[in-house]
Amino acid sequence: MQECKYILAKSGQDFAPYKRALVMLGESNKRVIVLGADLSNSTEIDGFRDRFPDRFFNIGVAEQNEMNIAVGLAIEGEIPFVHSFGVFVTRRVYEQVCVQVAMQNINVKIVGSIPGLTSRLGPTHQAIDDLALMRTLPNMTVIDPADATEILQAVPAIAEHSGPVYIRMMRREVPLIFDPEKYHFQIGKAACIQEGQDVTIIACGVMLQNALASLPLLEQNNINPTLLHISTIKPIDTTAIIEAASKSRLIITIENHLITNGLGSSIAEIIAENGLGNTLIRMGLRDEFAAPGTQEYLFERYQLNSRHIVEKILEGLKNKK
Repeated sequence: MQECKYILAKSGQDFAPYKRALVMLGESNKRVIVLGADLSNSTEIDGFRDRFPDRFFNIGVAEQNEMNIAVGLAIEGEIPFVHSFGVFVTRRVYEQVCVQVAMQNINVKIVGSIPGLTSRLGPTHQAIDDLALMRTLPNMTVIDPADATEILQAVPAIAEHSGPVYIRMMRREVPLIFDPEKYHFQIGKAACIQEGQDVTIIACGVMLQNALASLPLLEQNNINPTLLHISTIKPIDTTAIIEAASKSRLIITIENHLITNGLGSSIAEIIAENGLGNTLIRMGLRDEFAAPGTQEYLFERYQLNSRHIVEKILEGLKNKK
């Protein structure tokens, strides 16, 4: 587990870090091939397209074909990065991902844009079940980065990783949370941002920003939490979770996803299988498809912003007493 007390950056934003990361990867690794599904600008692969037109293929609105082509390229020794919105490279093409990629353990990198409630376009475009679908597949590594620093570091890391990877991808204005000079992303490793004893908060992806925003509010209520950031949903850092769970009896997970078979379910399995006995509160969508709306509106509607995090923790601690 990486200790992160001194690696937080000043608050800010970075514009299109994935676009930059992909071009830099293309510069350093000529085996990288990029495939798109008529969403080049929306998935920020247009920079790679313009810089390396001979290594870019727009397959059109045919994600199943896109995945099968990627498998063929990988078998020939290339490193294909497959792109579309998260719902289209998971739900729409799930059989191909399962049978052609995961079952054969093929070295394909699947990049799903606008994860969860970061899409305004309603349930057809909100990937609220993608972590569950990908986490279920044997051989699949699943990553949900929190900020621009992690994106810039995770892209070359997954290219070097042998085997299939699914990574959620934020786009356009992306928060800058970690100091790029001090933070070091590693597949399968959690990061401890703050150590406390009253409650353990475990967050992934964009929810880390909301978890951080809750810390001053918790301090006002004399609550000193442990905050753990999980960027790799699978394989998850079991050692870090057990260590964090030993510091407090109450654990709260926060995810931009259904609470079913994502981060919260992963933590529940670890607690149960290791006989830890912690009380667990899972924050996320509950057996429902989300409404259209802005990210701010949706986080309020589904009780995922910092105010609701604090309320859940206060309620959980009251019940424990």
